[in-house]
Order: sequence, then structure tokens, then C-alpha cells
Amino acid sequence: MGHKKLMRIMGLDVGSKTIGVAISDELGITAQGLKTIKRKAMEDDLRELDAIISQFKIEKIVVGLPKNMDGSMGKQAEFVLGWIEDFKNKIQLPVETWDERLSTVEATKTLLKADLSRKKRKGVIDKVAAVLILQGYLQQIGSRKDESFPPA
Repeated sequence: MGHKKLMRIMGLDVGSKTIGVAISDELGITAQGLKTIKRKAMEDDLRELDAIISQFKIEKIVVGLPKNMDGSMGKQAEFVLGWIEDFKNKIQLPVETWDERLSTVEATKTLLKADLSRKKRKGVIDKVAAVLILQGYLQQIGSRKDESFPPA
């Protein structure tokens, strides 16, 4: 039997002030929130992300793309796409985008259910959004993998 290739993926929720970071387990099944990076200069952000990539041996990155509800690209999506371009120039890893229209909404709902105060919510929302971006992506590739196997 062939061994499943282990691969860790990092999910990012890039905002103008913070970057939420999540990483998958080695099997690429679950996503865990890692941290929220307070944005500084691009160089500093990259250095911090690079350290995470080395530490966890990340092989692919998924960045949430904040499209408008009608699917069009607004200012924030343009900003994220520009950020991704800079990021790709510095980091030699595949970077994919994930439509995150629902992940911030979901993150807020999840945190409201957990009954966190507004102040606490603000501190973890980006990290939770990053988890949901990554989880959505992992579920999609997981369901695609299953389809490629011949039925028993």
C-alpha cells in the first residue's frame, strides 16, 4: 500500500493590520489556529511567516481572498492579491487563494457561540478566520482525493 504523502499547509487571513495564521496537521485533515501577527513592514511580516514555514516545514500556503458577496473583487481583494504577489517573490512555495467570503462571518458566529467578550473576539477573530479558510480548503481537497480512487 502506498503511504499518503504528509504535507503541512498554512492558511492565512491577511488584513490591513493583522495576519491570522493557521496550520494543518501533517495529514492535511485538520487546521489549528497558530497566531495573529500584528502587521509591520512587509519584510518583518515575511520574516515572521518564514520562521513559521521553516519551523513547521510548510509546503503550501492558502490565502483567504475577501471577495464581495456578489463574487466581485473589491479594494480588500485587490490589496490581498498585491500582498500575495510580494509574498510569492520572497517565498518559493505554491500559494493558492481561497474564497473566504463566509469565513469571517463564520468566525464571528463561532466566537459568539463560544460567548467570548468583544475584546477577546477581536484578538482571535483573524486566527479563527485563518482556521476556517484552511479547513474549507482542506475539506475541498479531501473530497477531491476521495473521488480519484477507483470504487472498491
